[in-house]
Amino acid sequence: MRTLLLMGATLALSTTAMAQNANYGPPSEAAHLYDIAVAPSADRIRADIQTLVDFGTRHTLSETESDTRGIGAARRWIHAEFEKISAECGGCLEVIYVSDTISGERRIPEPTDVVSVLAIQRGTMDPNRYVMMSGDIDSRVTDPLNGASDSPGANDNASGMAGAIEAARVLSKYKFPGSIIYAGLSGEEQGLFGGEIVAAHALEQGWEIKGVLNNDMISNISGVDGVIDNSTARVFSEGTRFVETEVEARSRRFTGGEVDSPSRNLARYVKAQADQYMTNLNVMMIYRLDRFGRGGHHRPFNQVGIPGVRIMETHEHYDRQHQDLRTEDGIVYGDTMEGVDEHYAAKLTALNAVTLAGMAGAPPFPSDVKIEGAVRPSAKMTWQAPEKSENLAGYRVHWRYTTEPEWTHSRYIGNVNEWTFDNLVIDNYFFGVSAVAKDGSETPVVFPGAAGRF
Repeated sequence: MRTLLLMGATLALSTTAMAQNANYGPPSEAAHLYDIAVAPSADRIRADIQTLVDFGTRHTLSETESDTRGIGAARRWIHAEFEKISAECGGCLEVIYVSDTISGERRIPEPTDVVSVLAIQRGTMDPNRYVMMSGDIDSRVTDPLNGASDSPGANDNASGMAGAIEAARVLSKYKFPGSIIYAGLSGEEQGLFGGEIVAAHALEQGWEIKGVLNNDMISNISGVDGVIDNSTARVFSEGTRFVETEVEARSRRFTGGEVDSPSRNLARYVKAQADQYMTNLNVMMIYRLDRFGRGGHHRPFNQVGIPGVRIMETHEHYDRQHQDLRTEDGIVYGDTMEGVDEHYAAKLTALNAVTLAGMAGAPPFPSDVKIEGAVRPSAKMTWQAPEKSENLAGYRVHWRYTTEPEWTHSRYIGNVNEWTFDNLVIDNYFFGVSAVAKDGSETPVVFPGAAGRF
């Protein structure tokens, strides 16, 4: 009798669980992301930054034959490090070089091979959907054509490169439905050529890159403005898509979307991941493509329609950027290890890792998102669901006042492909939709129309 009672209780619990699964949404958080958020090692990151610094210079025009100095030695070490990580996870990374020869440019006058290193962690269900974390291999001093002088580039940008390597160490221990690319890009200081070459390669291969997280300077906490800050990061993103057509721009003028490009909603996603899974880190979204009048390696991806953001420190120290190593009037110039805070770099690496894992763990993104509701009391949104997605639980709809910087309201609605927002007048709000996995992983919010298309 006792056995029968236990079996009956088990059956009742199973029936209850099935009812709950039918009537309630998936988890609102992916529990494994809490572990990922604390996994990056500050010590390993500092050691990798030091190794990159010890190559003397990583200038794009520097030595390529030596095993101990110059960008050639640096990129071969990065390739070997990715291969080592791959060996530890049973060959889970495909490590490749992507390169082209550049010449006749202001900062690359003579033919020069610009070589980037990519480590690709293939997804288990949706391998052609990618999210990328990038750092820069190269460094420079005051003269952008000086490939001979020592150019340690500790913070700019050995820190971002070390972060990408460490993210690979952490995330290669997991499997995800989507693919992740860990990238070391070259030629950034000479004109963003590495990103341009890799973006072109991605298009040629038909890769569906849903987001690029460009990390450029993630280890400095002491600003030239005198502020010391180890708990804030900046995320830069473009407001409207660079590839927007004239027809799409006209539509956006009447329906909205100036601050809802996929890159901008990717930035919101980064901030939301930090708020949910991390402590003592505030993400400051900057509504600008990059720093005023300056550029970074997410821009070449934006220029071909791939969403991308720049993640970096909040208070820069210009005496440590693009400087010959020297002391003048008591001021020490140069980008050396003295300006590196590895614990802050580990924190920003963790920010990348939870973002990469969240996006790679999510189902396919909603596509062909549309909305209607002019002169009506309610707004109706529709989208296309994928033909096959083993990890899709359903969808979450989002809305906010048009002046709000972040999505303020949401509701899980199940596995449907349309929703009517009763008594929400379309004129007064912005709307979006995200796809939710069975384990709680979720895509960024997709804004309706061409303005928000990922």
